[in-house]
Parts: sequence; structure tokens; C-alpha cells
Amino acid sequence: MDKIYIILFYKFADIDNPEDFVEQQLNFCINEGLLGKILVAKEGLNGSLCGSEDQINNYKEFLTSHSQFSDINFKEEIGTFNPFKKMIVRQKKEIIRMDQELDLDNRGKYISPQELMELYNSDEEFVVLDTRNSYESEVGKFKNAITPDIETFREFPEALKSLEDIKDKKIITYCTGGIRCEKATSYMIKEGFTNVYQLQNGIIDFCQQYPDTLWEGKCFVFDQRLLSDVDPDAEPITNCIHCKESCERYQNCKNPTCDDFIVLCENCSKEFNSCCSDKCVDEYQAYSLRKSRERQNYKSKEKTQRE
Repeated sequence: MDKIYIILFYKFADIDNPEDFVEQQLNFCINEGLLGKILVAKEGLNGSLCGSEDQINNYKEFLTSHSQFSDINFKEEIGTFNPFKKMIVRQKKEIIRMDQELDLDNRGKYISPQELMELYNSDEEFVVLDTRNSYESEVGKFKNAITPDIETFREFPEALKSLEDIKDKKIITYCTGGIRCEKATSYMIKEGFTNVYQLQNGIIDFCQQYPDTLWEGKCFVFDQRLLSDVDPDAEPITNCIHCKESCERYQNCKNPTCDDFIVLCENCSKEFNSCCSDKCVDEYQAYSLRKSRERQNYKSKEKTQRE
């Protein structure tokens, strides 16, 4: 089976004409046969792509040919299937939405994976803060990390209000690839947090350099994999929502009116029709029956019209 190369990348950099930049990116990616998603805004770009090794290398050469992205960092993984079904490039107001006025020249200092390892092994007092959503931290986190109960990154400022007691402590923030920490630490400094750091290049880079050390569980990713293979030997810290057995299988509840991310083992997925509760099983069955009747009625009308 051919290897699938996956890259994750972002950079805050001025883009004078985002609309033209979107068109350039989309045309190149389509012509190259790449799949994935790229967000473009005046503040920069944020993307993840998959393809063959040559396709990915060609894109990296194309992007770094733009002067403002000549030094962009790519986080790289190898998969066994395409985690994206299509190629999307969109213009947005922000490349990671927070809805806050920020000075991104004033953000947390970078700490390398090696420095984080040394910090954990030292006697120094510090706090580790997850800037991701709660459904991400539920399946994986750094040892002893604080994991705010948020469903979107826009909720981070509100969640920060409950952390006033650590304002003057040394705080190490982290996220999947680094982009959320850029804005999170900028906001924290704006709100008076005095000693803020961010893990350089995020969880993926750390786990590639130091597997089976400080990271507990799996790493959630926003593509069809849902969980990254960056640390394949890591033990799951999650349990099946039904039988409570240790499990790392993450999926959406099949009931379209629910669609929650859930941890569900294969046996319970079959027993509960890939749903998170008995209520969702009933709703999904009713939904499926309604859709089936709609299809039958449509076919009957089509047949009548032909006759």
C-alpha cells in the first residue's frame, strides 16, 4: 500500500490580497492532486494536506517560494489512507477563530520539546495548560495538564476567568500544532498573565521526538482519522461510552440531531447502531425509517410520472 504523506502548517503573516491567494492555492493544489483544507485570511494561513511524497514536496516548494512563508514549519505524518475527501481553500476573517483583538507580536515565549522534558524532570514549579477543546483533551493530554471545559476555541477567554489564581505562575500552553497557543498566549498576556510560554510546534512534534514519555493517551486531529498515529504505542485514557472498557475508537454519534464525538468500541457500535445512547438509537431508527419512506414515495411519484 502506498504511503500517504500528511502535513499540518500555519503561519501568521500579512497577506495583502487573500482572495487572489486563495485562488492561487486552490489552483495549485487541484492541479497537483492534493486533498485537504487551507484557511486564508489577512493574518496568514492555516492548513492540512495529504498526498504522495512528491505531491507534498511540490506544495512545500510552492508555498515557501512566497517570501512571507519561506520559513514556515511543516508538521509531518505518514498515514495508511487519505484523511481528506476533497480539496478546500477558503477565505476567512481569522485563520483560527477567537473573536478577540490581539497583538500577535506580544505572545508567549516558545519552549522546545527538549526544554519541556527538562522542565518536567526539574523541581521548578509550573503549570501546563491545554488550549484545545474538551473533546480533544478527553482522549489525550500532557501529564498533570489543566484541561478547560470548552467546546470551541472562542470559549477559551471565558474559561480563563477561572484560572486567575495561576496568573503569576509559569504556564506552559500547548495545542495540536501550535496555532491556538499563538492567540491563547497573546490573550493571556493581554489579561495580565505574567509568565506565559507555548510549546513550539505543538503535540505532534513533541510526540515524534519524545514518544511514550509525557503524553498520555491519543492526539485528536480534525480530519477523517480523528486520532493521529503520532504515538501509536500510547495507551488510551478513554473508555467506551457504553461498556466502559478501555477504548480509543473515536467517532460521531450516528444520530444526525446529536452528532457528538464519542468513544465507542466495535461491539457496542454494532449493538447501539453507532449511537451514544438508547434515546439516540430510537431517534436514528425513526430518522432512517422516515428517510426510507421519503425515498419510496419519491420513486413511486417518479414511476407514476413516467407512466
